[in-house]
Amino acid sequence: MEKNLRLEKFTVLGMTCEHCVKRVSQGIASLPGVKKVDVSLEEKLVRVAFDPDQISLDKIVEKVQSLDYQVPDHTIKEKESGPEKVSLKKEEIKKKTFNIQGMTCANCARTIEKNVAKMDGVRKAVVNFASEKLTVEVEPEVKDEEIISLVNELGYRALQETDSGKIQFKIEGMSCANCAQTIEKKLNQTAGVKKAVINFANEKATVEFDPAVITKRKILDIVRNLGYTPVIGEERDDGTAIAKQELAWLIFSVIAAIPVVWLEHFTPGGDMALSQGIRYILLVITTVTLFTSGWTFYKGAYHSLKNKSANMDVLVSMGLSAAYIYSVLTTFPQFFFRGHSFFATVMELIVFIRFGKFLEARAKGRASQALKKLLELQADKARIIVDGEERMVAASEVEVGDIVLVKPGEKIPVDGEIIEGHASIDESMVTGESVPVEKEVGDPVMGATINRSGVIKVKTTKVGKDTVLSQIIQMVEEAQGDKPPIQRFADLVSNYFVPSVVVIALTSFIVWKFIVGMPFVFAFTAMIAVLVIACPCALGLATPTAVMVGSGIGLDRGILFKSAAVLEHIAGLEAIGFDKTGTITKGSPEVTDVIPIEGLSQEELLKIAASGENPSTHPLAQAVVEKAKEQGIEIVEVTNYEEKSGHGIICEFEGKTLHIGNIKLMRFANVDVTPIEKEFNKLAQEGKTTMYIALDGQVIGVIGLFDVIKESSKEAIRAIQELGLKTFMITGDNEKVAQVVAREVGIDEVMAEVLPEDKINAVKEYQRRGYKVGMVGDGINDAPALAQADIGIAIGSGTDVAKETGDVILVKNDLKDVERAIRLGRKTLSRIKLNLFWALIYNTLGIPVAAGVLYPITGQLLPPQWAGLAMALSSVSVVTSSLLLNRYRKKL
Repeated sequence: MEKNLRLEKFTVLGMTCEHCVKRVSQGIASLPGVKKVDVSLEEKLVRVAFDPDQISLDKIVEKVQSLDYQVPDHTIKEKESGPEKVSLKKEEIKKKTFNIQGMTCANCARTIEKNVAKMDGVRKAVVNFASEKLTVEVEPEVKDEEIISLVNELGYRALQETDSGKIQFKIEGMSCANCAQTIEKKLNQTAGVKKAVINFANEKATVEFDPAVITKRKILDIVRNLGYTPVIGEERDDGTAIAKQELAWLIFSVIAAIPVVWLEHFTPGGDMALSQGIRYILLVITTVTLFTSGWTFYKGAYHSLKNKSANMDVLVSMGLSAAYIYSVLTTFPQFFFRGHSFFATVMELIVFIRFGKFLEARAKGRASQALKKLLELQADKARIIVDGEERMVAASEVEVGDIVLVKPGEKIPVDGEIIEGHASIDESMVTGESVPVEKEVGDPVMGATINRSGVIKVKTTKVGKDTVLSQIIQMVEEAQGDKPPIQRFADLVSNYFVPSVVVIALTSFIVWKFIVGMPFVFAFTAMIAVLVIACPCALGLATPTAVMVGSGIGLDRGILFKSAAVLEHIAGLEAIGFDKTGTITKGSPEVTDVIPIEGLSQEELLKIAASGENPSTHPLAQAVVEKAKEQGIEIVEVTNYEEKSGHGIICEFEGKTLHIGNIKLMRFANVDVTPIEKEFNKLAQEGKTTMYIALDGQVIGVIGLFDVIKESSKEAIRAIQELGLKTFMITGDNEKVAQVVAREVGIDEVMAEVLPEDKINAVKEYQRRGYKVGMVGDGINDAPALAQADIGIAIGSGTDVAKETGDVILVKNDLKDVERAIRLGRKTLSRIKLNLFWALIYNTLGIPVAAGVLYPITGQLLPPQWAGLAMALSSVSVVTSSLLLNRYRKKL
């Protein structure tokens, strides 16, 4: 980085989309002396590093204004006059954010911004129409209510950011999938709740709601009233604490169970030979254990029945209660009747179920390991510069605007911009790229990445939940908390599961006792076994645990799924389309041929073409401009500039009409291209993108450009086709060039010379033919086509994951990740189906066996304690099955 570079920033108004950002960015970058430029749509800010000996800040601002964007005078004056002197210290100025409802256009945003900025004590007010947020910097005496009141008076609705319409929290106390369904059903029936999804596997609730109708507190109260504990605002838990708690109860239960089981099962003559005193001791031990270690089952059953539903706790508590009450009655034969006791059965059931819960908690914790590893990447400490001195603080204390010093080997604690120094940054933990990236003044850096060399000062731009890492974590959490369509089947079965099991248990007792005529204890044993062997938990865990593991594997590869449904749907794709530029090719075309007509030099043709293309932000146009700059050719200002989308440009060059573009533009202008058509066709046959240049209605030459095909494209297309998918390419380039690229990489079909707005129709055509279609593009220019496709895949998004429109975000610019995402989706879906099959087969076979259908053959009933162990292990087996997906990680 040159030592005399100057770093400046200024506000730009009028930008409404990513295309505006690209236009401003490339416009400034085209100026001589400009080394780095970064444009933020959210902040409405331009940061630029330039050589003041070659260009002034005023010239840069004039360039932005020539693109029809506004640069408020005060932003420049502040830079020239230096920082404003204020009586308040920086830390006393507070920054607050409000959500704004009711805005319909950018003018609404400006109205709010203008009026709020006039309030006493408001230092700065910025309204982002896209995100519908108002950000203000205010003095301490300004109250939130005053700002909210003013916005409401203007005819809009302001809400504190904490009142945003989405909340995610953990729920403690759920014992099975039916608990999750009960909470979900209740919330979805509540006025103001748009959508509620409860994930039993990770115990997370995601609720979308209308803050104008219902508050977060009310939502949490509903969960509490159902008998569960919502936990919000705490550190994320990977299941370790729950596993430790279950282990403690398990150890307690085992110690208590040993004497009871030993005395009942191993005393000569059995429990009937025990003295009355021993029976009393067994009663005390069992009672204490049942109402301590086993109390959680009764608590869960109570809340479930109170909410007019039934869960696993109902079945377990019924079985435990039946065995316990019967045993109590036989313990006092002088008052009731003499018979076998089931105290050992009660103790064994508690031990086995606790054992299963412990294993389940551990397994569920392992299922979220990928997310846990990502969380651990966050830096704990930060070295900030305050009044010229270094100070170590907790990373959570760093605020936007703080200067952070990062030395070699240290993690960068925040998202920010380098303002001093240069370094080699390892971004592999976020983007998956193994090669460190060289960064210098003006370059952005991400939190959790590692500075491998060099000392840098970073100005903080994002902290907390706004950082790239937090956005990725949030996206993965939302995907893991979502329900794919296949889960509906499990939910439907669970709705009728518990009542059906109770009916079967009672039926088995009646049949054995009153129809077959077996002893009471025999029929009673069969009934208890049926109650405790049935397991709705296995059904409830089958889908979400597989989704957690699958999305975690994708996360390791830089493949982000925006929802669980995407993991399911991507497995069913039958055709997949690709944009050419930037997807199959590198997206950075270079001028290879400049062919003028006779009598005109290459330099003259390049000067005319570069002058005409200079206002454009299109990659092809910028490649021509860059070529002219390399050769030191003067670029002339043109007038009456007009872009013909998908065809080219028209403008006035030195008083003459200039057309630059494809054959359609030439035909539109009635330009005869015969003199240069042979050269044009030759370049096209070589796979080069070619543009005609016509001045005053006469063709004066052609320019050929070549966009290099990515090294991975051919291999990736072949791999996708081997999965059985049809491939097609959509491009605005001419037919000959498109066919050359398609042949090179092996694409099945080509749709060339397609206007940007018509790409959506190309996707619709394949859908009309009956295909489930995926579309791969950059996520910005191809947004409509990605949205129309059954699955939109945004490739090469880098760090801007939050703004992407795709269903799948591929952080790296590697086309092979498309094939990996499809394979991962298929593998995850097949694992979900296997889990559901196992859960159904277990219950379908286990319940009849417990009821005694094999007794005529084997002469044995399934003991209730072993039925309880089978029930506990069924959940563990499903979670373990999901964890086995991790074996696929290395093959991906």
